[in-house]
Amino acid sequence: MASSQTTDVATRSYSYADRLEALIATKRQHTTEKQQTYESINGDDHGSILMPEPPDEYAPKSNHENGGSYGHKCVGENFGALLAALPPYVDPMSSLLGAWYVDRPNYRGDAPHWPPDPEFNYDHLRETQKKYSIIAGIGAQHHFCPEVRIGFELGWGGIMEKIRQGKANPPEGAEEGFYEGHEATLLGIQACIRKHVERARQMAETEENAQIKANLLDMASMNELLITEPPKTFQSACQFIAWVSTVTRNFNGSGGIGQLDELLWPFYERDVAAGVLDDEEAIFHMICMFLIDTQYYQIGGPDPEGKDRTNHLSFLILEALHRMKTTSNITVRVWEGLDEKLFHKSVQYLFEDRNGSPRFIGEKGMTEGFMRNGYTREFARERVVSGCHWAAIPGKEYTLNDVVKINFAAVFDVALREMVADPEVENSVENLRKSYEKHMHLAAECVREGLDIHLEHMYKVLPELPLNLLMIGTIERGRDVSHGGVDHYNMCCDGSALATVADSFAAVEQRIEQEGRLTWEELIDLLDRDYEDAEPIRLMLKNIDRFGSGGPRADAYAVELTQLFCDKVKESPTPDGFNCIPGLFSWANTIGLGKAVGATPNGRHAHAPIAHGANPDPGFRDAGAPTALALAIASVQCDWGNTVPIQMELDPGIARQEEGIEKMKALITTFCDLNGTLMNLNVLSKEQVLEAHEDPEKYPDLIVRVTGFSAYFRMLSKDFRQLVVDRIIADN
Repeated sequence: MASSQTTDVATRSYSYADRLEALIATKRQHTTEKQQTYESINGDDHGSILMPEPPDEYAPKSNHENGGSYGHKCVGENFGALLAALPPYVDPMSSLLGAWYVDRPNYRGDAPHWPPDPEFNYDHLRETQKKYSIIAGIGAQHHFCPEVRIGFELGWGGIMEKIRQGKANPPEGAEEGFYEGHEATLLGIQACIRKHVERARQMAETEENAQIKANLLDMASMNELLITEPPKTFQSACQFIAWVSTVTRNFNGSGGIGQLDELLWPFYERDVAAGVLDDEEAIFHMICMFLIDTQYYQIGGPDPEGKDRTNHLSFLILEALHRMKTTSNITVRVWEGLDEKLFHKSVQYLFEDRNGSPRFIGEKGMTEGFMRNGYTREFARERVVSGCHWAAIPGKEYTLNDVVKINFAAVFDVALREMVADPEVENSVENLRKSYEKHMHLAAECVREGLDIHLEHMYKVLPELPLNLLMIGTIERGRDVSHGGVDHYNMCCDGSALATVADSFAAVEQRIEQEGRLTWEELIDLLDRDYEDAEPIRLMLKNIDRFGSGGPRADAYAVELTQLFCDKVKESPTPDGFNCIPGLFSWANTIGLGKAVGATPNGRHAHAPIAHGANPDPGFRDAGAPTALALAIASVQCDWGNTVPIQMELDPGIARQEEGIEKMKALITTFCDLNGTLMNLNVLSKEQVLEAHEDPEKYPDLIVRVTGFSAYFRMLSKDFRQLVVDRIIADN
């Protein structure tokens, strides 16, 4: 009997569906383990896992008296050593090796990551940053897009050759320790891959099943070649992307990957022509890649010459994500030439899968907006979605997207209180406007100066070592991407709390200036005591025609405030001459930025979340909300190539309506035709979300798009779950 069982195990055959089922079960297990380990993860975990075993003995070395590590050489040596020490992760059911760890050791030591030396000091900005609740971006990492095709062409071995040539004959202006740090990083990458190869072969030695044994050996052989050689097959190209994701995540996060259907197409086309790849296998390899890291990818949209990028692989990418039914971050670029079948299929899967994917980005608004910065249409079309809400030109552009934010609500609060406190200034909406403009100017100036500090010093603090390997010009120049390593710098600055302030302006104009229901001094008193014992007055201020309602007052203020913000950001480049691009987005900072501000005249309580991104506040309209929401956010686009996303919650019943998919496509098209930039869409059952909010364990597989990222609902904190709940249920 025992012998028979052994034979059954040895000869069992696993289909791709069988393997996918096992991989999804493992993914679910990893999610559960993280939830049990961490109270919450208020962000996309991007497929991270807990370390299966402690790493080999590892201790970062320091080059600073505070015990930290800084600069190319020291950081590169530490990170390379960490990569070599991390335990390999091999799933025998996958076709790709590797994973990235959420609780990896600190390769920089426990000292402050921004050194306290006078050279790096920006204390003169901190008061202003606090005053306006600015997220300055100083010391921020990644948030730009690499050019993966460099790796496809050269492989890690070819990139190493470039590094060593530069090390032997450094160009003029090369940064100290640049080549040593990148050499150490790349040696760590190669050691990491080699360790995975060894583990896969070790597992093969004891594996009884013939198919799994062969798979382990195949993965080992493929990756042994990838240590030095460029990928030559579709599977190895997926594996290379997975290594890029794994390494960059383990370092400091990641830029996106880019136009996936275009990147992988040559490998797909060649392998299919050679008869060594079919669609089922291609789908499976991509699923394995997505499970290692959900990453940010774009499909569809025009190439620089105006030809639609859609190909057969675009459909296979959608199919892979459809079969996974887990968190994902694929974005479809919508334009007049988009393949109609791809558009239809993407909306169909949005409704069927209910995981907030795919997203939709508007070609017209993104390209024509970016052209206003002085670029040609052909060049602007090279930009691809590479993150939560941002785009970048792969390999050519440093953007620092989504990490610099000005809190409109804080600016408004300062302006209001300054006006009312000044006995020489008449209290009026017009003077409040002037005060707000003055303080927005000061906030924008503070941001610009902070960006220069970042660009001047970041390479000495934490250079972008792994991503530098895949940028155009960095290795050739011996300079970090943040410090002259690439040709194009477009620093982004986002505004947050638009609806909070637009509605506040509208409320004071209507209730104080026009109707005389309270005085400015009484308003300040109400705000100071957070509407204590004044609920009727709070509701009176709240219950106006708010932004998005179609009423002229708040809608007009939203447009005015957006234009003012854009004017102040674009008023000048940074003092050192770097371009800035405005957008409107709060990401997951909605709660944190809200905690920094007291009560506001729109009826918002002190320290409550600010309005999400450019969205109207929940409950802004009783009927026609999807169309009204789309039109409202289309009206406040910044039009400079940064996004002003819409976050929309849709009832699944829409999909069951006759022509429901076509109606949704029409809404997406209308939004994009009006220069709308990005649509983040949730298809959610109100009843299910409410039940999951009360008992997250009841729906362990419920996935929601929180903002630019999707996440398992049960892994969000209660506050973040409430944000999603508030968006689908009007809090009147």
